[in-house]
Amino acid sequence: MRSKKKKLRQEKLLKLLEQNPLYTDKELAQALKASVSTIRLDRALLGVPELRERTKHMAQRATSKLRSLKQSEVVGDLLELEPNKWALSVLQTKKEMAFRHTDYVCDHYVYSQASSIAIAVVEADMVIIDSMRGEYKRHAKVGDVLIARAKVGVHKDNKYIVSVRTRVGDQEIFVGRFIAVAIDSLEPQD
Repeated sequence: MRSKKKKLRQEKLLKLLEQNPLYTDKELAQALKASVSTIRLDRALLGVPELRERTKHMAQRATSKLRSLKQSEVVGDLLELEPNKWALSVLQTKKEMAFRHTDYVCDHYVYSQASSIAIAVVEADMVIIDSMRGEYKRHAKVGDVLIARAKVGVHKDNKYIVSVRTRVGDQEIFVGRFIAVAIDSLEPQD
């Protein structure tokens, strides 16, 4: 009976991490109604690394597929990338990102993360944003972890429609629709 319960919990743990690899041990413990130490033991038995290691491995895999930007040009950490399909980025907000004398994160950080992931998801040597329509649904605060997911919709010739949704926890804070253009080369301007 006990081993059956343990096996079921471990299967649920793997499913949860498949859905969201950024779950902390504490969040997993709450979701599975178990202690944090039980979750850590289960992870160890299943060979699932801790959050920091999972994030590091995901970032290495994703950046190896990155073509349109250098890794240093991506705002946040690129965690997953399936070129011309979808991408996932995470940004840990800090005090220096806030408006002066507040805990509200400057909106240009939210936009920059979304814009850079919209560029990163397009598989081309050079990509620029042609236009964007977006809406801030809530403001981010210092300490929030911004998770942005980009999804490529239709594309024709060298133009791609990329939808980006940014959330903090379960709450969506930004939605943007970008038109990204893949270009062969930039002409020097006079």
